[in-house]
Amino acid sequence: MTLTLFDTATRLEREFAPLTPGKVGIYLCGPTVQSSPHVGHLRSAVAFDVLQRWLERSGYQVTMVRNVTDIDDKTLTKAAEAGWEWWAWALHYEREFQAAYSAVGVLPPAAEPRATGHIPEIVAIIGRLIEAGHAYEKDGSVYFDVRSYAPYGELTRQALEDLTPAPDAPAEDKRDPRDFALWKARKADEPDTASWASPWGRGRPGWHIECSAMAQRYLGDEFDIHGGGLDLRFPHHENEQAQSRAAGYGFAHLWMHSAWVTQSGAKMSKSLGNGLLVSEVLAEHEPAALRLALAAVHYRSMLEYSEQTLPEAAAQWGRFQGFVARASEKVGAPTGDEVRAAELPASFVEAMDDDLAVPRALAVIHETVRAGNAALTAGDDAAVAAALLAARAMLDVLGLDPAAPEWAGGSSGADDAAMTALDVMVRADIEARAAARAAKDWATADAIRDRLAAAGIVVADGADGARWSLASDG
Repeated sequence: MTLTLFDTATRLEREFAPLTPGKVGIYLCGPTVQSSPHVGHLRSAVAFDVLQRWLERSGYQVTMVRNVTDIDDKTLTKAAEAGWEWWAWALHYEREFQAAYSAVGVLPPAAEPRATGHIPEIVAIIGRLIEAGHAYEKDGSVYFDVRSYAPYGELTRQALEDLTPAPDAPAEDKRDPRDFALWKARKADEPDTASWASPWGRGRPGWHIECSAMAQRYLGDEFDIHGGGLDLRFPHHENEQAQSRAAGYGFAHLWMHSAWVTQSGAKMSKSLGNGLLVSEVLAEHEPAALRLALAAVHYRSMLEYSEQTLPEAAAQWGRFQGFVARASEKVGAPTGDEVRAAELPASFVEAMDDDLAVPRALAVIHETVRAGNAALTAGDDAAVAAALLAARAMLDVLGLDPAAPEWAGGSSGADDAAMTALDVMVRADIEARAAARAAKDWATADAIRDRLAAAGIVVADGADGARWSLASDG
């Protein structure tokens, strides 16, 4: 089966064919670094990380570019209110985002450009637009003339007369209220460091032009895939496409958008008071469980976040971890190279090639783990080894191989010491239970098992004796 991806622009699932055989260029809209990341911010990062991993597993060389918007109105306002320099404020939260991405196993991008590092490229594109008659200057600001570009609105299939005015400047400053800012003249109350010289006077770039300039700088005049959250389709991505193509660039050939994380049907957002900070979530849950929760729902479907979301994901993750640990102990662990070179089950490949149908792919993984556990019980080492390799290979595609360094080596020294102590105590109970079973003292054996269960310890009897795990690792 050939990889097909849903193109937001055409509303069709299209067979993927890169511009350059064997290579894929992806531009992903990254964070505006004006506050701490919440769970909703990680949804698109994880979704496109899975896309990158699948493309690379399919033999492509992927260039992933994820930008940082390090200056905007909110950044300037919040920094000033806190008494910070705006650039220090932006860098502080940029680091928080990078830490959050790393915590949930998102691969680092090939390039992570900042808007403020690309002022010359931004000014150059604005100049092209003015020369082509698609932009105009007014009092030191420059606006895109939406009426000059007939296809405007084609990405989101909206008629110009139905669109709301762009809120980035007073309507009287623009030829049409829907014209949007490409360059913003410096305001008297803004710091000098937040403006740059340009042919139109000191100022700073508008939001949309930043991405057009950075995409062109790192991926060329046209590239394969542009991604981002569903909320960015309008006005951000509509405006990006319009200004880039009006400037003479082919821009993105395929658009992909990940859906929101919602709570009680509302988009997760700190402004609505329902944004769960990543730092708070990770203080109580394993990062791998959060990644699994974000990846398990199809990227184009809303993820309804509830009190059960993370515990359910943790239970799934525990089952994967438990099987990999038990099987590796029994038959030995394959190397990372072996995992990455392993042939994947056909049903898994079919699911991933069908617009990244991760829920179906996970069903294949669960089926493989169940078969592997059955083989462990039956003492069929060959079947155990085959299931272990297949399960790890599939989980690796999702960035969730329990034996990968980012997950296998994540515990602290204190955690290791606690688990060692717990193991000693639990094994003593298991040995007492085994002695009771040997003496056919079923009441005592059951009482020990029930006591362990009440403490969150699951005991599994197998051909090679009893093993224990935490309930979430079952």
